[in-house]
Order: sequence, then structure tokens, then C-alpha cells
Amino acid sequence: QVQLVESGGGLVQAGGSLRLSCAASGRTFSSYAVGWFRQAPGKQRELVALITNGGDITYADSVKGRFTISRDNAKNTVSLQMNSLKPEDTAIYRCAAARFLRTVVYRIEDFGSWGQGTQVTVSS
Repeated sequence: QVQLVESGGGLVQAGGSLRLSCAASGRTFSSYAVGWFRQAPGKQRELVALITNGGDITYADSVKGRFTISRDNAKNTVSLQMNSLKPEDTAIYRCAAARFLRTVVYRIEDFGSWGQGTQVTVSS
């Protein structure tokens, strides 16, 4: 399994932007699907965006048109560009990697590696 470290969280005003990065160790990272998940206090964890090793992508309806996931396999990173942020985007964001996932249809059990998370706070 790969080791994942997130960065880029912080405090931003509504309407602002942040870019999260997920850096991975391991030479086989390019073969993994990577997802960004978030969890706000008192709410269930939800998938924000997912990118497969083949480049297939899916987004939560709540972030479509505002967030963009991308990957740079040469740098072993997956990024999440978040624009037009809203207070309801406030959460801890974690990236996770799934070694054998080849489609955007997933089970949470597919993700065997998780980062520690980064806090995103959007003020109104």
C-alpha cells in the first residue's frame, strides 16, 4: 500500500478557492484510483471526487462545476482544485487510494490507504 499525505487546507472566505494536494509514496501509485473524501462534524463521510488510473472521474453532485480533480503520476500527486467555495464545504478532507479499483463505481472497502486529513474552513 502507498502512504498518503494531504496539504493545502486552510481558512477561506465564501467564494474563494483552495487547492488540495495528496502526495503518495510508492512507485506503483499510477495504478491506483484516488478519491477525495470529506467529513463535517455530525455528518457522514462523503466522496467528493474520484479519479481512476485510467483517468475516469466522478464528482459529488454538490461540487460539480466547482471542484476539479487531477493527477500527475510523474510527481505521485493527486490534486483537488476547489473554486467558488461555500460554507457547507467546510470539513476535513482526506485522500484515499484504491489499488484494484478500475471504475468510478466503488466500495469504501476498496480504499486501503488513507491520508491523515486536512481541514478546510469556509467562512460566510
